[in-house]
Amino acid sequence: MYRRVAIVTDSTACLPAALTDELGITVAQIQVRIGDQLDDESRIPVSTMVNAMRGELSVTTVPPDPGAFYWAYADAAAAGAEAVVSIHVSSRLSGTVDTACNAAKQVRVPVHVVDTGTCGMSLGYAVLAAADAAARGGDARKVIGAAMHSFRRGTELIYVDTLEHLRRGGRISPAVAALGTALSVKPLLTMVDGQITPLDKVVGTERALRRMVEIAAKKAGEERVDVAVEHFAAEDRAHDLMRRLRKKIPGARKYMVTQVSSAIGAHVGPGALGVTISPY
Repeated sequence: MYRRVAIVTDSTACLPAALTDELGITVAQIQVRIGDQLDDESRIPVSTMVNAMRGELSVTTVPPDPGAFYWAYADAAAAGAEAVVSIHVSSRLSGTVDTACNAAKQVRVPVHVVDTGTCGMSLGYAVLAAADAAARGGDARKVIGAAMHSFRRGTELIYVDTLEHLRRGGRISPAVAALGTALSVKPLLTMVDGQITPLDKVVGTERALRRMVEIAAKKAGEERVDVAVEHFAAEDRAHDLMRRLRKKIPGARKYMVTQVSSAIGAHVGPGALGVTISPY
């Protein structure tokens, strides 16, 4: 499918493969290392990830191989694209943006690398907005503008069963991790300035999820929004959360339940949930 501007992202966007294939979006795979084995996250079953984490094996993540970006950009140029817009996870969470920038210097078409300062479906909806602008014939400036309009207005809410995995990966400080160690406190997190930041803390899972719905509904307000629920090995709980959100936010354009990428799962741990509110 010819596009004046080609769209590239990374797998932390959490977009279903069928959707990215349909829209002509190229996805560079974050890599996951379990013990001494390294592979693209798309080739690692969720069950393998969960068993490794529960067995306390070392699980870490690595940005996509530089060659993945080079060939994505080179293939776009060969297909006739005038430019590439490459939209990625926060540079404060991953080295993916730097890897993309280095690859961009090696191809003959302009490559615009966009650091969204977020991850998950906040990134995913920005990529979809960019793809829509590209499909309408927009140039690189319009495509970047569409992505920025999306991620700058979006809200990402995160629930984790434990903060230990985020602490191990260096995504939060030990002091923040200590919030969840006593009295069954379940911290709710969000993204601020490209980093995972505490938002609220509630005693017990059920209260935490109710609070999550309340915050999401308030963020949505009267705006036109898309709503997503992301999960890592918590499908039933994710669908229950979406049912609650549909009642509180009945007028959304799109509702989506999706499993987060294994790379995100490596940091949030089994049982984690995310809610994305994306005005459009």
